[in-house]
Amino acid sequence: MTQPAEKIIESFDALTDAEKREVIALLLRKAATLEHPSMTDDELLAAADQVFLELDRDESKK
Repeated sequence: MTQPAEKIIESFDALTDAEKREVIALLLRKAATLEHPSMTDDELLAAADQVFLELDRDESKK
């Protein structure tokens, strides 16, 4: 990730939960208008694996 992108994430983390929800909603609306190349089955599986690993990490912290 680039340094400017990391700064955005850092700033996002400092927002209130309500502000985070507003920002996410806006980003999702913007992302929906972008052209996305089709993902291969392997790319989809890798993304799903990453999501499940993060969920497992979150669950183990509780």
